[in-house]
Amino acid sequence: MTVSPISERRRRLYALVRSSGFLAVCIMVTNVATYGFQIIAARILGPGQYGGVASMMSLLMVVGVVQLGMQATASRRVTETPGHERAIERTVLRATYRAAIVVGVVMLVASPLVWRLLRLDSIYPALLVAVCAVPLTIMGGQAGVLQGERRWLGLAAVYLALGLPRVLIATAAMWVRPTEGAAMAGVALAQFAPAVVGWWVLRRRTSAAAGAETKTPTAPRPMKPVVVEMLHGSFALLGFFALSNVDILIARNVLSDHVSGLYAGGLILTKAVLFLPQFVVIIAFPSMSAEASRRSALLKSLALVGGLGVCAIAGASLLSWLAMIFIGGPDYAEIEGLLWVFAILGTLLSVLQLLVYSVLARRSRLSAYLLWIAVGAAIALGAAQTTAEGLVWAVLSVDATLVAVLLAVTFWRLNQSSDR
Repeated sequence: MTVSPISERRRRLYALVRSSGFLAVCIMVTNVATYGFQIIAARILGPGQYGGVASMMSLLMVVGVVQLGMQATASRRVTETPGHERAIERTVLRATYRAAIVVGVVMLVASPLVWRLLRLDSIYPALLVAVCAVPLTIMGGQAGVLQGERRWLGLAAVYLALGLPRVLIATAAMWVRPTEGAAMAGVALAQFAPAVVGWWVLRRRTSAAAGAETKTPTAPRPMKPVVVEMLHGSFALLGFFALSNVDILIARNVLSDHVSGLYAGGLILTKAVLFLPQFVVIIAFPSMSAEASRRSALLKSLALVGGLGVCAIAGASLLSWLAMIFIGGPDYAEIEGLLWVFAILGTLLSVLQLLVYSVLARRSRLSAYLLWIAVGAAIALGAAQTTAEGLVWAVLSVDATLVAVLLAVTFWRLNQSSDR
């Protein structure tokens, strides 16, 4: 029996969109869209208003550690216990919905503090951050199940829904009213898209998968171990995101509005370099969770992340004029000479992110405390700075030290495990 050329092409296309390579492309598209929003916001709002939006987006990333902690927990548990996907999914989603409510309420109560701390024009944008936190947290549990099962097509759909609606809806909102409140209103509305897509993808299981699950118990498992592991993971991730976002909060409080806006413009490049290799972490995490493959997965991932970082640093140094177009144009010209430094900072953070996920995959807790020590050091050094250049070098020195220490600790632990 022969297969027609059309059927063969369809088979290959179907295999392609279900592959990890397609997921990597979708994540990169999402990152481009996410930072496209930041670039557009910087141009439409200008340094004064954009500084507030950048600080709120950084805060939202910190709040999102619960989402990421739940995603890592779900992925690791699914990877470790194949054949029990349905039971794990039900338990994870129960915990996810409860966590989303708690995070939303906490951010709602904290909105007056956010308003004052970030020096926003009104409390309205701070309230919208609380709204964003709910669907963002829900997405975490959904994505974790898909990641652990290596259902790359479904996970790709969730990530596309995270990035594309944000840049479209938030841009439209800012064109109508160029304020930080309008920008966050667009972000809040778009944030529901990935949660809806995740719900839809998880409902549409194949009949084969459903048949396989009937052979194993499907009753939900105890939720407490999932919550405890999620809290430990969130603690480590909170340290990472606090470290990667604390500098914009420092800038908003020790620098003028104009200079902090310039610093926020430089951070657009930092965050772009940080999240450029995000697909590496997502695809490698299930392999880093398995003891037999975690060392090789980490080495390969470090090589890829480091290579992308070197290319970004070289590009920021040699083509700074081109990078300025994407950062915000002539209004941010004062920061052009420091773009290569912001690229180095992004590279260090991308390596640090990979090391943190390696820690989560091993369920190690000691390294989390090192992150928080680094946060304290960054605050202490950053608070003493009076210029954008001084602040970025202070944060860079702290991050470089932490990366060196975590690399040493991680490979020492991996060597100990391999010797057993």
